[in-house]
Amino acid sequence: MAGPNGPGRRRGPGLAPGEKLSKGIVKRVIKDIFSFYPVMLPVVIACIMTSALISSIPAVFQQKIIAVIENSYKSGDWAGVKGEIFRLVGILVTLYSISLCSTIAFNQMMAVITQGTLKKMRDRLFDRMETLPIKFFDRKPVGDTMSLYTNDIDALRQMISQSFPQMLNTAVMVLTVLGIMLYYSLFMTIVVLAGVALMFVVTKIVGGGSARFFFRQQQAIGKTEGYIQETISGAKVVKVFCHEPQCREEFTKLNDELFTVASTANKYANILGPILNNMGNILYVIVGISGGFFISTGLRNIGIGGMGFSISLVVPFLGMTRMFSGQIGQISMQINAVVAGLAGCERIYRVMDEQPEADSGYVRLVNIREEDGEIIETGENTKKWAWKHPHKELGTVTYTPLRGDVVLDGVDFSYDGQTQVLFDISLYAKPGQKVAFVGATGAGKTTVTNLLNRFYDIADGKIRYDEININKIMKSDLRHAVGIVLQDTNLFTGTVMENIRYGKLDSTDAECIEAAKLAGAHDFISHLPEGYNTMISGNAASLSQGQRQLLSIARVAVADPPVMILDEATSSIDTRTEALVQRGMDALMAGRTTFVIAHRLSTVKNSDVIIVLEHGRIIERGNHDELIAAKGQYYRLYTGAFELE
Repeated sequence: MAGPNGPGRRRGPGLAPGEKLSKGIVKRVIKDIFSFYPVMLPVVIACIMTSALISSIPAVFQQKIIAVIENSYKSGDWAGVKGEIFRLVGILVTLYSISLCSTIAFNQMMAVITQGTLKKMRDRLFDRMETLPIKFFDRKPVGDTMSLYTNDIDALRQMISQSFPQMLNTAVMVLTVLGIMLYYSLFMTIVVLAGVALMFVVTKIVGGGSARFFFRQQQAIGKTEGYIQETISGAKVVKVFCHEPQCREEFTKLNDELFTVASTANKYANILGPILNNMGNILYVIVGISGGFFISTGLRNIGIGGMGFSISLVVPFLGMTRMFSGQIGQISMQINAVVAGLAGCERIYRVMDEQPEADSGYVRLVNIREEDGEIIETGENTKKWAWKHPHKELGTVTYTPLRGDVVLDGVDFSYDGQTQVLFDISLYAKPGQKVAFVGATGAGKTTVTNLLNRFYDIADGKIRYDEININKIMKSDLRHAVGIVLQDTNLFTGTVMENIRYGKLDSTDAECIEAAKLAGAHDFISHLPEGYNTMISGNAASLSQGQRQLLSIARVAVADPPVMILDEATSSIDTRTEALVQRGMDALMAGRTTFVIAHRLSTVKNSDVIIVLEHGRIIERGNHDELIAAKGQYYRLYTGAFELE
């Protein structure tokens, strides 16, 4: 029965419109970066703070220089003015040199931290994906998942390399400048803070609007990339059905959606800068006018520095005002990059927080040898296997030889926990038997086989492998004992030999060649330009569909599992090739328990047992002759009175 798969491209792992970031997302990102670079990151922070502090104090030296000149002018005593000015300038140059060294140091280290963090995040994301159950990939479009490794990781890069350092630098400068301003004059500081408060209000109004659309932009990117991936993968189907206009129309809709949300987000972002810059200019003028007013009225200044209102105070204050408002503007401009980066992090962490595939099994598959009728576990590759079953309550271990005896007893199953798709499935397959499943599309054939290797866990009933409940067997060991040839071939970029060896990574070249001969693939491989060393791409476009299927059969053959599942394994092979392959398939199935799913009923005639499924229930079972004699559903299917859909 069909699984929960669907087109799914409309919904990805990103944030939906209106969704908010998780609480603590910023803390989690910073905690991760600190865990990656516990020594280097504090050094970077120290360098940024040093550079920011030094960049904040020119106004102090400017005030002192102007004060020296102003006092000398009033007193008429110019002696020592030049030396004092040179002393102050020398100190300033020294501080700037330190700032330059700090800036170079933190930029160099940030390059390492940024790229290193991205690498570690990609590693963690990929490692997590490798542990996730099949149902996760059933509901996630490939293109949208790929967007995590591209767009979301890139958004994280921009946030780490640019936004975080800039915001830390700005925060230090703002606090430092604010402290200096309060030291010099409370009244003028109040004027500046009033203007900055207004800037914050504008930032919240405009920035809040952009944040909503940056959330939606990240999701729209994922949907668009997902559709592109699907269309490229199905390019032949698109052309066969002349579906290009509809594809262009669909892509245009998705691209228009991306354009709308992205342009709206960036409109907000782009309008914020000019508004804040002009507000900063207006504030600059207001501070200048206020300073002139305070000087002219003779108002007593309130400040820790104890100086009165004068040109030597107002001029540096104007510079600090420009710096203060400019830094506030910098924070505002970085908010958009931070929002996009955090939205990307949210998507990444949602995948990392997915529950890995549960495995409570404790029965292992081990190599054995037999001495005097006793089974002895060995670390050597004896090509003899047994299930190692520890009994904790008794403190004993039993070894059950691997035979391939499979029993399903009253199995019920549902993909989503709500809609039941299998009902009371009971069957057995003795070692070496060939069991075939037939029935219309959606009858439950593939679902049954997916349960044998625990791609999904059953809701009720039991499945036993060599009389052991498969829930007790570790999934990795169970899957080593079950080989699957799927209808859709999946080859990987590499040589033909490497693709066959994928079934058993420690197999020798001779074993791979023998497996290819068994599957009937040796002849066509021998005629390839470099034989078994011929490079193929992931989609193996240079090979026919039948040849790709033969390689996938050879890949299972080299694994030499006692139980095999052939899910429409010869459906993509033409009749002539099928006849050649069938002999190899018969040899491959000899001595192995085999489950076959096929629409071509001619391929299941020689099965020991044929199971007829309909709507998740077994309605007939028996061998070919028995079912024909019964003149039931199988008879109607075989004679053409009822056709498989």
